[in-house]
Amino acid sequence: MSVSGSGLDPAALQAMANAMFSAPPGAEPAFGQAPAAPSGPINLGSPLPPGGIPVAGQNNPLPVATTLPMTPPLRTTQPGAAELAAPPSFITPRVVPTQAQTPDLHGLQSTVLPALPKGGSSFAGVPEGFAALLPGAAPAPNLSDAAVPSSAQPPSSPYYFLGDASSASGVPESPPLNLASLSDPFGLSAPTRISGEPPRSSGSTSAAPSSPHSNVSAPSFYFADLGAKPAAPKVAPGRGIFDVATARRDFPILSTRVNGGKPLVWLDNAATTQKPQSVIDRISYFYANENSNIHRAAHELAARATDAYESARKKVANFIGASSPEEIIFVRGTTEGINLVAQSWGKQNIGEGDEIVISHLEHHANIVPWQMLTAEKGAVLRVIPVDNTGQVRLDEYQKLLSSRTKIVAVTQVSNALGTVVPVKEIIDLGHRYGAKVLIDGAQSVSHMRVDVQALDADFFVFSGHKLFGPTGIGVVFGKRGILEHTPPYQGGGNMIEDVTFDKTVYQGPPARFEAGTGNIADAVGLGAAIDYIERLGMENIARQEHDLLEYGTEALCRIPGLCMIGTAKHKTSVMSFVLEGFTTAEVGQALSEEGIAVRSGHHCAQPILRRFGLEFTVRPSLAFYNTFEEIDLLAATVRRLSQTRRRG
Repeated sequence: MSVSGSGLDPAALQAMANAMFSAPPGAEPAFGQAPAAPSGPINLGSPLPPGGIPVAGQNNPLPVATTLPMTPPLRTTQPGAAELAAPPSFITPRVVPTQAQTPDLHGLQSTVLPALPKGGSSFAGVPEGFAALLPGAAPAPNLSDAAVPSSAQPPSSPYYFLGDASSASGVPESPPLNLASLSDPFGLSAPTRISGEPPRSSGSTSAAPSSPHSNVSAPSFYFADLGAKPAAPKVAPGRGIFDVATARRDFPILSTRVNGGKPLVWLDNAATTQKPQSVIDRISYFYANENSNIHRAAHELAARATDAYESARKKVANFIGASSPEEIIFVRGTTEGINLVAQSWGKQNIGEGDEIVISHLEHHANIVPWQMLTAEKGAVLRVIPVDNTGQVRLDEYQKLLSSRTKIVAVTQVSNALGTVVPVKEIIDLGHRYGAKVLIDGAQSVSHMRVDVQALDADFFVFSGHKLFGPTGIGVVFGKRGILEHTPPYQGGGNMIEDVTFDKTVYQGPPARFEAGTGNIADAVGLGAAIDYIERLGMENIARQEHDLLEYGTEALCRIPGLCMIGTAKHKTSVMSFVLEGFTTAEVGQALSEEGIAVRSGHHCAQPILRRFGLEFTVRPSLAFYNTFEEIDLLAATVRRLSQTRRRG
């Protein structure tokens, strides 16, 4: 009955502690209730207790967050003159108020998002078929059958994420930038208005709204307008749907320390994203339990590997809205995917005098393959110009189209500027002239929901490592009717129906385009990454990243001598800039010394940077697991660097 003579019952102590942590704010803990599961944060890749993953708010001992961590409160009053005149403070820690004091940002209050596997399994990182055999497996509750109340919608915004309203009045414009050493033929130094709350001085205050139900317009999401809107996750009354602190615990590398103990600040997400534990565990599980070549073999491991591989194909098809898994081809990445289309469909359908249209925004991977094809075929490459903000000019694009146009290949999001391209309009205009359209989705799939059927894209390509999945795996979507009449890109095993010395009969798509042994384990890992993204919810990710982008853009634009490159109205989480008096390598090195990882260089997009008179930029790029504190450190480091040169 006692513990070390204390007379305390350990079971009773555990029950009391669990009840106290599980009680919502302001409620009395229900002592004496049996706990539903052990307490503590859930890692999507960790072993789970019998009975599956506990859900916040359902009599379980998980601590529930009542405010969004590291998110600035919503400003409800206009800043005063004294406040605007005060120098910004980027590294002053913000105190997150309690739910009773201040509603969460945008009227949305937050909670820990339950780590619910897709497909009914209660075990993350383990394939569905085998998870069902484990003891205690239980179906996961469905969070997608109820909509978020309209009163809890975020306010409108000039960014595509949250509508097209103009920026809030009273927000100070960015100061003009004087770059004596940089030619500025396109007017980039003009003041740029950024909506959202500016960084406040240490003495500023903000009154809390009297009600969390703000009088705001419903959001108009760029990605949600392309087709059927997915149901929003079910939300407990008075709670929100995203907790960045919990999400960060799913990524083991984010706890890494670099440069003598500095916490890693990963702001190089446009180059590659980090991987959640569930993806790491899923790949490990494959090699430990399923490793085999796929198809045709008559043994159990081959069946397991084939099931896992083809299950990943189905997940990809569902994720991007393809009509069938047979429209999904696995490749090494976006670069190989574009080369596949150019060297298979392109060689078959493009001849001398035909025209290929790309945009000025393109990554080298969507330029060089088409240049190679035009040189071989005698075709012509046409380029859509961009305006001074970095957005493509649809009026000029329309002038380039003619009956000679055979294919249009454009990015959905610029990797160098973050510009979101109006690909639906580009596709529709291209189809009017009988052209096929390929969309490079390498930078879009991790930030917005994609529906290839609603877009009516003929081809769509992306890379797994940009989507929190493994490197070395990518996807080509092609309409079934096009793929059936397209010759293979490579020859070998796995893509044939019959081979004689006289002729070869190829399989239908997608096998026709997957010669040899594919990257089976990483395809399975990509499927796990898609499961993870679906559990978080793409719309939730977009809202979080939008807030980070607004906050970061405002913070950087306040730094003297800094010029933002790429100021299009519709952007994702890229904040490219140059700093007067410093090379991009010097800025990147200064940031690295503080543990901040960014990309500095031409980003494999030299034509678009030269459009703005540049060879290189510094490119911080965001993901949902980044925080406002990390942006504060970024801005403070760049500001400190700027001040050293001015004093010299």
